[in-house]
Parts: sequence; structure tokens; C-alpha cells
Amino acid sequence: MSGTGRVLISCHTLTDSDGRMLLQPLWNVLLGHSSLLLSPVFPVLFSLSIYLSFCLPFLLLDLLSSRWALVRRYKLQPQSSVSWASVRSCLALTLYNHMVFIFPLTLMHWYVRPLHLPQEAPPLPRLLAQVLVCLLLFDFQSFTWHLLHHRVPWLYRNFHKLHHTYTSTSALTTEHSGAWETLSLGFFAACTPALLGCHPLTKLAFFTLNIWLSVEDHCGYDLPWATHRLVPLGLYGGARHHDLHHLNSKCNYAPYFTHWDRLAGTLYIPQD
Repeated sequence: MSGTGRVLISCHTLTDSDGRMLLQPLWNVLLGHSSLLLSPVFPVLFSLSIYLSFCLPFLLLDLLSSRWALVRRYKLQPQSSVSWASVRSCLALTLYNHMVFIFPLTLMHWYVRPLHLPQEAPPLPRLLAQVLVCLLLFDFQSFTWHLLHHRVPWLYRNFHKLHHTYTSTSALTTEHSGAWETLSLGFFAACTPALLGCHPLTKLAFFTLNIWLSVEDHCGYDLPWATHRLVPLGLYGGARHHDLHHLNSKCNYAPYFTHWDRLAGTLYIPQD
């Protein structure tokens, strides 16, 4: 092998090593709780705790918006308010879907395909790249699923209509869905990183980001630090994009990015 080749391999190895060192302390902490990570109840506990934690700040904003004009000015539908009845209904449906449908499937998967925890963390650049790829693939899968369930009346009536119970979005309406929709989108989210052979830490990062973006999509607020304001060129729709879908179900089917709606001619951008 030439000297140049040896230098390139050495540099690549060094980069991978440096990338792993950035995440290794975090992964070591998680490995210290391996019994929890390997438990069949972990996916459900993780999903519920992360989801409810992300919903909580927006629920507090909902409480404040009725009393504080500064908060209300950021509401996408200022005339709407979140009732305690809707909060109870959304929470009850979320818990029901997790306990009755998701947990048994998680238990079955744990029994058939036990999780393996490697000792080394993934390099940070690989984790970031794979999380982005997972997000793009999930966005395409969800767009296709969503468009199909709006274009086929039987699918909409029997499976997706429940999610459109509320035309005014709020954080807890994110998972106000029937079993079929919950399991379908959960299947896409779980299979995408598995197909890419992602490290468990990469999977956790993707799941966490995916839950956050889903909650933000439904939060009902257009905040100054919202994701769609951070991504340039209108490539990301965000809460404004998805709130319009709940008002007018004939547009904005992609959950996050805007390119699939642009290509399909279903993108609607509000005029400020």
C-alpha cells in the first residue's frame, strides 16, 4: 500500500475514533442501565415519558394563553382554547393505544429478537447522518401513507378521521389516533433505523427527535425558535404547515419537510 493510502486510512480511523469519543461517555452511562434498556417495558416507558415531557411545556402555554396576550399572539388559532375534556380524551387514548396495542407487540419483539448492546458508541458524524436519513425516509413514508388515507374515502373514514377530530391542533392531539394509525406510523419509525443497521444510540436519538418534531407539528404555536424558522428556504413546514392541514385537509400531507407536497402539488403556504 502506498504512503498516501496509509495516511488516508489512518486519518479515517482517527476521525471515527474521535467521533466515538464524543458519544462514548453518554453511551457508557446508558450501558450502566442496560437492564432497563433491555427490558420489554423500556420502549413503552421511553415513548410515553418523552412524549408527555415534550407536551408539557405546550400545555403550560395553553394555560397561560387565556390570560396572557403575549403568549396568545403566537397561537396559530388565537380564538381557540384547549379544554380539560380534550386533554383527558387525548391522554386516555394515548395510554390505551400504548397499553393495549404497542406493549404486546413490543413484548413479542423482545421475545423474538432480543436487543444487543454494543460496547462502543457510534461516531458522532455517522449518528447525525443516519438520523437525518431516517427522518427523510420517515417523512416520505408518512407522506405516502397520509396522502393515501385522504384520497381513499374508506381509509379516511375508518382509520384517519379520528385524528381530525380537532381542527385546532394542540400538543396532545399528536397521538389522538386510532390503533391502525398509531401502529402504522410506529412501524415506519421502528423499521427505518433497523433497515439502516443503526446503533441503538442512533435509534434513541432518532426516536427522540421524531417525537419532538411530531409534538411541535401539533403544538398550535408559531414560536420564534420553531424548527421551520431555523431551516432555510422553506424546506421545513413545521407547526404552521400542519395546522393548515387540520383546517383544510386537502393540503400539506408531509409531516415535516415540504418537498413531497411541492412535487405532488399539495403544498399550501400561508401569506403573512
